[in-house]
Amino acid sequence: MGIISLEQTDRLYWLGRYTERVYTTLRLYSNSFDTMIDEISDSYRDFCEMIDIPDVYGSKEVFREKYPFDEENPDSILSNLTRAYDNAIVLREEIGSETLSYIQLAIYDMNKAKISRAPLIEMQRVIDNILAFWGIVDDSIDSRQVRNIIKTGKRIERIDLYARLGISREELEREISRLATRIDRSGMKYDEEKILHLKQLVEQPEINYYKIVSEVESIL
Repeated sequence: MGIISLEQTDRLYWLGRYTERVYTTLRLYSNSFDTMIDEISDSYRDFCEMIDIPDVYGSKEVFREKYPFDEENPDSILSNLTRAYDNAIVLREEIGSETLSYIQLAIYDMNKAKISRAPLIEMQRVIDNILAFWGIVDDSIDSRQVRNIIKTGKRIERIDLYARLGISREELEREISRLATRIDRSGMKYDEEKILHLKQLVEQPEINYYKIVSEVESIL
């Protein structure tokens, strides 16, 4: 393909971010689903605080129902998946119909989960479709720049979420290294000093997770 416009670059970048956001938050939600049923305390409040979303739920029961599926809530998993689709549909020419189809399938399965008595089964299919989407990005998109912009968004979102969640030093080191490679190949303007600073931050004896979030969010 030819020169990628600023609008296309922005949409590709956010396609990467939203798909990663759905993938990671859905995994977290699925892993804590059964625990929240039996627990006495409302640990969902800690979940909201960690990923920096407002607690508009009031109880774990409302959270379990609304956080995944409430289309009116901009922080819900379905809302983020819909935003990924909104970007993907505009980018059909850049990413191809087959790549787009996996986002469509993810939305289909998320809507099935909404009415299912066993929502975790359909949610696993959503996760599988996101993984298939990333696979087809590598396999079917000819433009290296397009692939690298999408994956830059993916890595930035993952580092952001992993830092908020206090993920291990090793995981953060790996993701920062991957970001450094992708962002350099993406053709996007970025602050090289922040990449170096991220590497330094994760090497500190005590990791400043808040600073990592701040740095990665301002890298572009």
